[in-house]
Amino acid sequence: MNLTLYGYDDHWIAVDCGMMIRQDLPNSPLQVPNLNTPKALGIVPKALFITHGHEDHIGAVAWLWPMWNCPIYATPLAAGLLRLKFAEHQLSSAAIHVIEPGEALESGPFTLRYLLLTHSIPESCALMMIAGGYRVLHTGDWKLDPEPIIGTPISAAHFKALAPVDLVVGDSTNAPMPGHSGSEGDVARALAKTLSNCQGRVVISCFASNLARVLAIGRAAHRCGRRISLMGRSMERMVSVARGLGYMDDLPPLVPNHDLGYLPRDEVVIIATGSQGESRAALQRLTQGRHPYVDLQPGDNVIFSAKAIPGNERPIEQLKKRLAHLGVSIYDEFNHPELHATGHPAQDELIKLYQWVRPKHLMPVHGEARHQQAHQAIANQLGISAPLTPVNGDMINFDSHGLHCETRYPQPPCIVSQNSVVPHPGLEVNDVNKARRGSLYLALPVTATDTGWARIGRLMLDASGASPLDEDSFSDWLDDQLEEIAAETLADLRQALQPRLVHWLAEHMQHLPDVHLQIMAAEMPESAAYESAANR
Repeated sequence: MNLTLYGYDDHWIAVDCGMMIRQDLPNSPLQVPNLNTPKALGIVPKALFITHGHEDHIGAVAWLWPMWNCPIYATPLAAGLLRLKFAEHQLSSAAIHVIEPGEALESGPFTLRYLLLTHSIPESCALMMIAGGYRVLHTGDWKLDPEPIIGTPISAAHFKALAPVDLVVGDSTNAPMPGHSGSEGDVARALAKTLSNCQGRVVISCFASNLARVLAIGRAAHRCGRRISLMGRSMERMVSVARGLGYMDDLPPLVPNHDLGYLPRDEVVIIATGSQGESRAALQRLTQGRHPYVDLQPGDNVIFSAKAIPGNERPIEQLKKRLAHLGVSIYDEFNHPELHATGHPAQDELIKLYQWVRPKHLMPVHGEARHQQAHQAIANQLGISAPLTPVNGDMINFDSHGLHCETRYPQPPCIVSQNSVVPHPGLEVNDVNKARRGSLYLALPVTATDTGWARIGRLMLDASGASPLDEDSFSDWLDDQLEEIAAETLADLRQALQPRLVHWLAEHMQHLPDVHLQIMAAEMPESAAYESAANR
């Protein structure tokens, strides 16, 4: 959820404050960072710095900022999105300060400069922080895109001027991926080519925040003699804020949804939310015939200009089956991979950035354990010290001796429920004294297989005050259960696994602890993913 706290001389600042969707819980509620640890340690950030406007970096600000009441610094697009959130929560936006990329500011002993990077949303910035003589580069989310469509490519000179830095806190999301992540310019040309060959109505689904993609679709549609329409509230909101900042000035005029029925099908392109199979998104409503103004028909086309987020594979497959039943042509990451590019750096880009800034130390963040480990291996190859692959709740010290983890604090989940942030109760075991028996924090990374579910990477287990547990036996048992359970969603998997888990723990532990389970969707390793796609 991308909340990072940096402290020096008892002065603390926060970088980003995002949320995640708990796919393993009923109704997929939002989860936000747990502030109990910083509160217990007396840590209250004096300022919050936002790197960019994605939900996993700003989605929890309106929920948690009232506990801090500190200044918030964000670039214009992220600030505009935050103001909308604050208005919805009936909060004053006076604390939100707009800072332009390239500007510097101070907070106590910290001097920070915003450095513009390319990503799948405009104005994504790294933060160069200096405190007590230490120079730390917090990259945020980024890639090296020579043709980003919106904005300018990264200035190599600006980053070379930083060298050498003491520490990079860096994005690991695509560290296992060889080569380069690909350019939005290449995707734009592929979309234009595909669109020119389509007959009938075209629906293109992408992430609402990928404004460069939306603009590229609009330009391609205009060249093909088609009119564009936006479908989905998040899409309309994002484009509205971006237009107010001048980012979408050459987006062709928009057709309101209620006028689409008056246009010939081969003169229409609909840019819709729902590429991840979300139940309430525009594409799902179109597929189920529930949209008031548009009905998909045989000969229409749906383009998925987005990669499946781990955990969404089965809902997306169900969506595609319904589209095929309607006689709609489908273009996706498997049959047309050129129609999407990731927003995170592959190996060649990581190596190039580190050649520019010449870091002495690296702390790999974001992604899963295997992504962090791949990032660690790149650092070792370049002679950069990278001794840690941190997890949520790690208190890490950086000094003249390098990086070391001082303490690991368990992070029980906090869920947004009925407009308030509440601790998630964990597994019900009908034992009023369960908390006195210790706590067991279990994060289970899984991926969907052709027949069921499989564990990916390490099992994250933290037993605080609980009786001993044979982790090897427990892991083997879990793997067997995952193979047996037939479940379409993570929520269904959790519901089926929960009673079995409580029963096994009751049989194998002296006292049954308070159990906090989080089932997380993990990305399948590339080789296995290609094999699975080939089997389909």
